[in-house]
Amino acid sequence: MTLSAVVFDLDGVLVESEHLWEENWAAFAARHQVVWTAEDTASVQGMSAPEWAGYLARRCGVPELAGQVERAVVDGMIDSIDDGQAPLLPGAGRMVREAGAKVPIALASSAARRVIDAVLEKHELTHEFAATVSSAEVARGKPSPDVYLEAATRLGKSGGECLAVEDSSNGIRAAAAAGLTVIALPNPAYPPKPDALELARAVAEDNDDVRRKLLAYLAGEPVAAKD
Repeated sequence: MTLSAVVFDLDGVLVESEHLWEENWAAFAARHQVVWTAEDTASVQGMSAPEWAGYLARRCGVPELAGQVERAVVDGMIDSIDDGQAPLLPGAGRMVREAGAKVPIALASSAARRVIDAVLEKHELTHEFAATVSSAEVARGKPSPDVYLEAATRLGKSGGECLAVEDSSNGIRAAAAAGLTVIALPNPAYPPKPDALELARAVAEDNDDVRRKLLAYLAGEPVAAKD
């Protein structure tokens, strides 16, 4: 099947922001005398906002306050974005623009809609995307395939016609389950698990490497499976 669209993840692929989510989750937990661990972060990465808010509320012993948890964390993220603490990763802007000049592109993110819109506006990328989808807008967050299937549908494509760029275990699993050809961009601070990485068709070192691989796939040129 011809590859004719690209779907990008946001956090850890386009912007350096994974640590900001962790800081905001940990800060809310600390206000309730709960220590947020690396295992907690790994558990919620890829979840939709309602899903991680429910998890955090339960960890803090206040399951009835999930809505308040979500608002507090998302507000903290928006403040960080406005303060310039979520910069574009090197090569991300060029990668998006060059891919978008070739084929329609979409965003499939676990971030809340307010965060997606704030990041894209901050970095003047809003109009580069034909579609953007938050996992809060579908039935299930990553690692379920829903957000990628919805992004492909909004582009008028099947999963098999799309490439995906992902950095996390649950993101790679979600894109692969939706039938997309996955290029993994492992985040050194939050590396994907080996079993998830095996689902990727190719592994890239940085966004310049991702860009080269995307353009090669779209041109029908051979791409080394795992560099």
